[in-house]
Amino acid sequence: MSSLENKVAYITGGSKGIGFGIAKTLLDFGMKVAISSRDLSAAKKAASSLSDDPSKVLALQSNVSSMANEKDAVQKVIDQFGHLDVLIANAGVGHFAPIDSLSEELWKNTIDTNLTGVFNSVKATVEELKKSKGYIITIASLAGTNFFENGSAYNASKFGLVGFTQAIMLDLRKYDVKVTTIMPGSVATYFNDHTPNEADAWKIQPEDIGQIVADLLNMPARTLPSKIEVRPSKTSKS
Repeated sequence: MSSLENKVAYITGGSKGIGFGIAKTLLDFGMKVAISSRDLSAAKKAASSLSDDPSKVLALQSNVSSMANEKDAVQKVIDQFGHLDVLIANAGVGHFAPIDSLSEELWKNTIDTNLTGVFNSVKATVEELKKSKGYIITIASLAGTNFFENGSAYNASKFGLVGFTQAIMLDLRKYDVKVTTIMPGSVATYFNDHTPNEADAWKIQPEDIGQIVADLLNMPARTLPSKIEVRPSKTSKS
């Protein structure tokens, strides 16, 4: 993209954590952003803290596991801003348990949000992104390549997300739509009921992921970093 000024991004799960950090960074680059949450009040609160200019930020309610919700959200983006240039598929959940105690409900919630939810977001936006020759960025995890104990549901969702993203990258590049998956390690967020605090200083910060997104959007058109692993440069014990 030659300039990010007035480009429009839809960020799922944008009311806090990585999604919020990305929204803040993109606004700093002159973009307009729509952020979604399952809780509309949370999205509105986040939007107001990002900007007091309603022409720059749109708060949306959407559960990404619902195709109807995502189609409705995207239509609201188009109604508000007139076009869409970037999808940041960020919404995600984490449930961790050994397979003998992992419930069907938690398995389904993890897959429906982290994998099917991204499918829904992509399907709801893809025609608009083909028009704008835009960009799809999915937020996966190093758990999409590194499996661990008690992680069967989360690993399955993120391994699947990495594969899904790389496959659609091949599907869509003929339309000049770029696709990248970012695979972070430890990030200072509210994920899995954690509250960010001073002890998280060693971790990747949400705005660091935002900078990676901005760098991708500013990448020369001939070049596509299609899969990015990112981890803290030091450990918590360093």
